[in-house]
Amino acid sequence: MSEDARFEDGREKPLNLGALDAEDIKVLSSLAQDAVFPITEMRWDAKARRFALLLNRFRWEDAGKERHAPERVQAVLAFDNVLRVAGQGIDRTDKDTILSLLSVTFEPGEDGTGDILLTLAGDGGIRLSVEAIEATLKDVTRPYVAPSKSVPSHNV
Repeated sequence: MSEDARFEDGREKPLNLGALDAEDIKVLSSLAQDAVFPITEMRWDAKARRFALLLNRFRWEDAGKERHAPERVQAVLAFDNVLRVAGQGIDRTDKDTILSLLSVTFEPGEDGTGDILLTLAGDGGIRLSVEAIEATLKDVTRPYVAPSKSVPSHNV
């Protein structure tokens, strides 16, 4: 005799979220917190005014984490309407560098403009000057077991 499927056994869907204001940015930040990425996976297309990162993010939203090992998933974090990009504490010449994203915040300017700040571990950061907030976080691979097999710790 077989059992009926339960809701808890259902397949979780990949994230595909957008952000159009500072509150939305907070949600994306919480989901991208502790993501890691090679320095080579940052792209700024000045002509298209788009900045993107290919992240290996921890799946904070994973409802089944009690049933299996902690998971990560590759995701694209992209920002549109980017006028300027500035980095601090990042050596772009060292192609083996792995960066860790701590938070994403928005500092408002005038008339919807402002700066999106990507704070990195080790006192690094990326400042995106934007005409308006338009960001997306989209999972692009299946989840995989986190190499550390543990949940990231927070030193807040």
